[in-house]
Amino acid sequence: MKDRVSIDLKDGVADVRLIRADKMNALDPAMFEGIIEAGAKLADMKGLRSVVLSGEGKAFCAGLDMASFAAMNQGDAAVPGSRDLTKRTHGIANRPQQCAWLWRELPVPVIAAVHGVVFGGGFQIALGPDIRYATADTRFSVMEIKWGLVPDLAGTQLMRHLAREDVVRELTYTGRIFNGAEAQQMGFVTRVVDDPRAAAFETAREIASKSPDAVRAAKRLLNAAVATDAASGLMMESVEQQKLIGSPNQLEAIMSNLQKRAANYKD
Repeated sequence: MKDRVSIDLKDGVADVRLIRADKMNALDPAMFEGIIEAGAKLADMKGLRSVVLSGEGKAFCAGLDMASFAAMNQGDAAVPGSRDLTKRTHGIANRPQQCAWLWRELPVPVIAAVHGVVFGGGFQIALGPDIRYATADTRFSVMEIKWGLVPDLAGTQLMRHLAREDVVRELTYTGRIFNGAEAQQMGFVTRVVDDPRAAAFETAREIASKSPDAVRAAKRLLNAAVATDAASGLMMESVEQQKLIGSPNQLEAIMSNLQKRAANYKD
């Protein structure tokens, strides 16, 4: 993992970076493995309140690298996409899909700070987090069609909750490149900013200052809201709220606000 993804934790905020800058953080087998390993480490990390995901160098992620395309065509078992994709290796996902889906499954909010190019698999990985910040000139593409493929890093499941169906279809069928400003209009980008990492850390620190119990409950509810019926969703709200009311961190939220002081939440 160390030569592809780095993790630094400070004050409850994890700084997760793709660090294959010389290749625009393109996805090779080591990068796939590094992202999945990073996700597993974050899932077990004590004191974690929020995550910022970004890429070093000129780009967030340029998608699958060309060497991996060649290996895929030769049936290299080390390359995601060249083995049995129907095998579920991580719950409902296969191994490549886990690189994007794991951000959805992490119990804390994840903010993607993207820049440069966000193509193909890189675009799908950026869709996994809860929030996305980008520069206006960031370039995005559902690029798989260029190579005679379909988006298969959970992209079809993630895109459909962010943009209109016809927009998702147009981008998937054509692979056209669009910028950050258009991505925001479509719904793929939360906010267009000059410095996505700085904005992401500002939001991450704000989240980290809130009750971790309430934040995690909110993420569980919002994850379920896109895939459940109204009756089940309303019951989930009631169950989560009932667990929060009167809990130590909920009482601390009340007292810190009344006393106009910083809260001291317990993990």
